[in-house]
Amino acid sequence: MFLTTDNKIKWKKLVVASVITAALVFAGVLWFDKSLYIFIRKFDCGLWGLMDKVFSAKMWIAGSFIAALVFCIKKSQESNFKFKNDRNKFSLKVVLRDFFVKTRGSYAFLILCSVLSAGVVVKVLKVLIGRARPVFFEALDITGFFPPSFDWAFNSMPSGHTAVSFAGLVMIGMLSPRYRILTWGGAALIGFSRVAIGAHWPSDVIFGAFVGMVAADFVKALLARRA
Repeated sequence: MFLTTDNKIKWKKLVVASVITAALVFAGVLWFDKSLYIFIRKFDCGLWGLMDKVFSAKMWIAGSFIAALVFCIKKSQESNFKFKNDRNKFSLKVVLRDFFVKTRGSYAFLILCSVLSAGVVVKVLKVLIGRARPVFFEALDITGFFPPSFDWAFNSMPSGHTAVSFAGLVMIGMLSPRYRILTWGGAALIGFSRVAIGAHWPSDVIFGAFVGMVAADFVKALLARRA
């Protein structure tokens, strides 16, 4: 999204995108969130509930970690995998170091780091922003921000599902450009589903999508060039 062919951040493009995203988020909060939310809610169906479970942060992290682990084991069969340190004792530090060394250039590791970074950023933002979820609007006609909050009911912005899905699928699209339309389109569909099931406001999804895209770009910029 915001990378050159040699994995350097396009800072001007990123700044412009940040300004546009901020404008859309503010416009959503002040103007179009309610009307667009009511419209999208009409498309609620069972499929979105399935996507809610499949594309959660836990599923993304678990799936990408397992893929990275499989890659690490495969690489270990081709070389010496040291479970022990120089004193011939099991060392978690050595295992983690070898895991990083063997997997850091793999697609699975890049996806894992992308999803993890997006997830951490989103968790912090949710607490600091403290936005009430749409359920309060539907039940009590109440909206607003109540920061800081660790309560799920006031952790609406940004959308975590959207952020981690964009982080993972945008990364996959960058690593496999021929599938870019499919992966990025899938990420957009996941974002749409979050509003359709009543879990988030449209501006939550816009913000989450941006966080995910930026996370994927920074991870690729930091790790791909060092692989």
